[in-house]
Amino acid sequence: MKVLSLMLIFLTVSGYSYVLQPRLTVAQGAELDRDQSDMTSEQLGDVSISVEEEEKAAELTEEGKTGGKEMGGGLTPETNSERRMAADDETTQKSDQMDQLKQEKVEEESESRLVAGIGLHKEARREMITDNYCPPECACYGRVVQCSDKGVDKVPYGIPYNSRYILLMNNHIDVIQLDLLNEYVSMEFLVLSNNRLKDETIEGAFEGILALKRLYLNKNLLISVPADLPMSLEELRLDNNHLSVMSEAAWARCPGLLILSLSNNSLGNGSEFLPNAVLSPLSSLRTLNLDHNQLTSVPLGLPLSIKQLYLKGNLIEQFRGGAFNGRSELMVLDLSSNRLTNKGLLKDSLLNATHLESLNLEGNRLKKVPQHLPSSLKTLNLEGNLISSIKKMVFGTLKNLEHLGLARNTIFKVAPGAFKTLPVLHQLDLCHNTLRQVPRQLPKALHSLALTHNKIQTVPRDAFCWGNQSYSLSGLVRVQLEHNLIDMGKLDAQAFRCLRGFQVVHF
Repeated sequence: MKVLSLMLIFLTVSGYSYVLQPRLTVAQGAELDRDQSDMTSEQLGDVSISVEEEEKAAELTEEGKTGGKEMGGGLTPETNSERRMAADDETTQKSDQMDQLKQEKVEEESESRLVAGIGLHKEARREMITDNYCPPECACYGRVVQCSDKGVDKVPYGIPYNSRYILLMNNHIDVIQLDLLNEYVSMEFLVLSNNRLKDETIEGAFEGILALKRLYLNKNLLISVPADLPMSLEELRLDNNHLSVMSEAAWARCPGLLILSLSNNSLGNGSEFLPNAVLSPLSSLRTLNLDHNQLTSVPLGLPLSIKQLYLKGNLIEQFRGGAFNGRSELMVLDLSSNRLTNKGLLKDSLLNATHLESLNLEGNRLKKVPQHLPSSLKTLNLEGNLISSIKKMVFGTLKNLEHLGLARNTIFKVAPGAFKTLPVLHQLDLCHNTLRQVPRQLPKALHSLALTHNKIQTVPRDAFCWGNQSYSLSGLVRVQLEHNLIDMGKLDAQAFRCLRGFQVVHF
């Protein structure tokens, strides 16, 4: 027979045993036998099992080793195949076990790092939040973190600890976790405007913040000034809350405060005064805003360092002496939209305000120009009062006055030369009164004169060009005479002889 069925061929090469598949032809077997000597060890390895694997398989199946027929000292096909399969299974199982062990080790290391992170000291935890990380609710620009208008109800986690400016306005934040903010040792500016913070939900929140200079808490639900303000604070805004009381102790914690804004609150309660000298610990204060509260008088014992004081829209009827106990540095005072009368503006009210340059008394109940005003004044606003006439020497002491507002009064008469005593007056506003003629003997330095909405019929010759120096040009560049009763055919041309041109006058 040329072909032998079910023939087994065993080859033994260098200690390896090989099993060829059955049902080979004699020719195929002879060809394989010839080519065997040319096979490399790598090629042999493709169809073999290693000695170690064979020995392990032999140890595991000792009975199989001796039970079958021995052929040339090798293994029977059945036994060899079974042991190869067993060895493969064991190898696969060990590989799976190794993969499982590696995975468990990774998980264990990850869990260890997590557990360790929870117990780290504050300094170590600070390093965990990298400088280039930014919470998903925020936008970060260098050391500025913008988390405004995001609808969050708490301070987002993960804000970098090296942030200098943190903006959280227009959200729904109603509580600040204790010891949260004092981790931010570089924070200089914190904005929490327009949130839902209450006294009890921020208690202790600002304790220990080392570098904070500007704190905005306006438009919240606070009824008192926080008692734990940081020493470093220079600007505090508490506008649009429900503040009704304040204590001296609160301000003692931040003696370096420069700007304090408390507008649109309930300070004074409509009938009660603020405690005397309640703001005295703020010896460096420069700007104080108490607009739109319920104060009935100017607070007493204010810091002498204040340069700008805003009291607009209160219920002030009286400005008593003693507001400043000593020479004040006050330069700007706004008392507009109150209930001040000439009787309530006492003689010594501004006695110590020797540096005052701007005084706003608009919208009060004054019936005449106040007396005893500081000679340092440069701007005086008396608009919207009840003043009916201007006497000749009423401005005699205001040699530095540059801007004077008298609009929206009931002025029907101005004494000749009443404004002549103001040698550097540049701007005069007399709109919305009841004047029948342009005031006479206006200052030479005047640049702008507003006289609209009066009842003016005539322009006297000595209004703009008074005296014998008719050849001298006036400094006027704008004269507003709209909405009056002037008959252009009856105007005296000589009244405008010193003006720079007819375009100066607007009828």
